[in-house]
Amino acid sequence: MVDAMTTTIASMKLEAQQTLDELFVEGLIPFKLSARLVESIGREEYIVRFHDSRLYSIDVSWQQGEVFRTVFRTAILARVARLKSTPLFARTA
Repeated sequence: MVDAMTTTIASMKLEAQQTLDELFVEGLIPFKLSARLVESIGREEYIVRFHDSRLYSIDVSWQQGEVFRTVFRTAILARVARLKSTPLFARTA
């Protein structure tokens, strides 16, 4: 039997990947990411691990009553914006 937490984690991973795919297609993230793993790291705290050397993981605070996809989308866009401001990813003229 699969417990509720395992089902939730599996659903979160699927939603994270769907969100990443949408953001890439929309051109809102500069590279394709694969959600490799979602782990609970505390009460209402999760880490989504990626299979990418440019961005290893992102912490997500997801509280009761919030939509995971929306919270994840906001978190990944904020993180990618910080990445884009670093010299490695900054565009040169």
